[in-house]
Amino acid sequence: MKQAAATPIFSFEQVSLQVPGRLLIDRLSLQVQAGERLLIVGPNGAGKSSLLRLGHGLLKPDSGQIRSPLDAQAQGFVFQRPVMLRQSVLGNLAFALSARGHARPSARQQAMEHLASIGLQALASQPARRLSGGEQQRLALARAMLTAPRLLWLDEPTASLDPAASRLIEQQLLHINASGTTLVMVAHDLAQARRLAHRVALLHQGRLVELSPAEHFFERPATELGRRFIAGEHLA
Repeated sequence: MKQAAATPIFSFEQVSLQVPGRLLIDRLSLQVQAGERLLIVGPNGAGKSSLLRLGHGLLKPDSGQIRSPLDAQAQGFVFQRPVMLRQSVLGNLAFALSARGHARPSARQQAMEHLASIGLQALASQPARRLSGGEQQRLALARAMLTAPRLLWLDEPTASLDPAASRLIEQQLLHINASGTTLVMVAHDLAQARRLAHRVALLHQGRLVELSPAEHFFERPATELGRRFIAGEHLA
């Protein structure tokens, strides 16, 4: 898979994060390149979700620097379990626009057009919380993309979905990336990471232990930890 052009859009510089009795992120440095799909992998407790939350400003580092020319409104975040408002499908999208200052009639019209573009227009009047898991995640992605973010953070957006729903989300992500949005995504599914990634970052115990183009990581990992992780071995 061809790698995106190496233009940094976001940087972690010697970033650390800790909670009482535990170091979650340990002096981690990483640049995100404009237009790429960067997949974050690693065992449970490696610090993957913490890294995304640091990037989006949901957590503050204890040390180090986080640098980006992007402000918060140029970024989006999609959680593993999508958060749906107690509104209709259409209302969830319209609210995202209204919160950015769009007039209500204009927001609803734009939201309906967006639903049509992702094939959910038939569900516009349905309560969003009654959608299937896959439909909710598609709606969450659509809501995040309404404001055309330049950078989108995704925390295992297909973790609880069946294979068919996961593939629909993957297709949506590829379309989002092709439109110019940089993606940084946590994944446990290595087959999915292989399908989606330009680059792969392997975290272990809060440290970045390998960062490689996807084809290199999966075919000839540069570290012993990388080889063991791909082989499915437990990383102590």
